[in-house]
Amino acid sequence: MIRFLSPWWLLLLLAVALLAAAYVWVQLHRRTYAVRFTNVALLKSVAPKAPGWRRHLGATAFLLCLLILALGMAKPSTDVKQPLERATIVLALDVSLSMQATDVDPDRITAAKAAAKQFVEELPESYNLSLVSFAKSATVVVSPTKDHSQIKSAIDGLELQESTAIGEAIYASLQAVQSVPADGASGAPPARIVLLSDGYTTYGRPNEEAAKAAQTAKVPVSTIAFGTQEGIVDLNGTRTPVPVDRDALQAIAQQTDGRFYSAVTAQQLKDVYRDLGSSIGYRTTPREITQWFVGAALIFGFAGAVMSLLWTSRLP
Repeated sequence: MIRFLSPWWLLLLLAVALLAAAYVWVQLHRRTYAVRFTNVALLKSVAPKAPGWRRHLGATAFLLCLLILALGMAKPSTDVKQPLERATIVLALDVSLSMQATDVDPDRITAAKAAAKQFVEELPESYNLSLVSFAKSATVVVSPTKDHSQIKSAIDGLELQESTAIGEAIYASLQAVQSVPADGASGAPPARIVLLSDGYTTYGRPNEEAAKAAQTAKVPVSTIAFGTQEGIVDLNGTRTPVPVDRDALQAIAQQTDGRFYSAVTAQQLKDVYRDLGSSIGYRTTPREITQWFVGAALIFGFAGAVMSLLWTSRLP
C-alpha cells in the first residue's frame, strides 16, 4: 500500500489536470480552424502528411511525466517490516491440571507443547526468548536467551499442577522482560508476551491488575484460548468440566494492545503461533520510494521528447 508523507504536494495534480484540459481545448479549436479552410484539395497538395493520432503520444507522455513528478513531490512511501534489535518474547504456558483434558487430540498439554516448540523453531535466532509456566503460581523457567534450544528442552519438561494464576503469569513475564541486559541501549527492550491458557483464574492477583501493569510497561499481551467448552478432566475420581474463559483472555489482549486467538484443535494452535511469529519482533516503518516515481517520470519524459521529435519535429 502506498502512502504519501507530504500529501499537500498532491495539489499539483490540479495543475496537471488543467494543463491536460488546455491541451484538449487547443486541439479541438485547431480542428475547427482547419475546417474553415474551404479549398481542401489545395490544402492536401501543399500540406505535409500529418502524423495523425501519433502527434498526441508525445504530449500524453509529457503529461504523464508531470503527473508522476507531482506524485513524487508528495513523498510516496510503502510500509516495510524491520526486525527489532533486542526483541524479547515471553512464552507463558498454562500447566494447570485442566490441560490434561482430551477434547484436543491427544490432549491439551501435549498439543500445546508441540505447537510451542514449533513456534520457537520458527522465530529468528536474534530474538531473546523466555519461558514462563503457571498454575497456582508462575515461574520463569528460562530467562530471556538467544539459545532457543533451552526453551524447547524446558517445554518438554513442564509438568501439570493445581490451580490457574493468569495474573501471576503476566507479572512473572514482565519480570523476565526487565531482566534483559541493556547491551548499551537505553530503555526497556521491545517485548511481547504470548500467553496460552485453557481455564479461569482461580488463584493470585486479578487479571485486570496484571493487564494494567503490562499496559503501563507498554508490553502487549497476546492471549490464546486453547480448548473447547466441552473439556472434562478426572480429578480424584470426579469428572470436572474445564471450559475455556475466552472473555477474560480477550479482555487482557484488548487492554494491553495485544492479539486474541481462540484455538480448539492442535492445527489451529499451530496456525495461531505461525501468525504470531510473523508479527512479533518487527516494527512497521514507512520507506520513501520517491526515486521510483522520479525514474518513471524520466522514462515518460524522454519517451515524450523522442516521439515529438520523430512526428512533429519539436519538443512537447
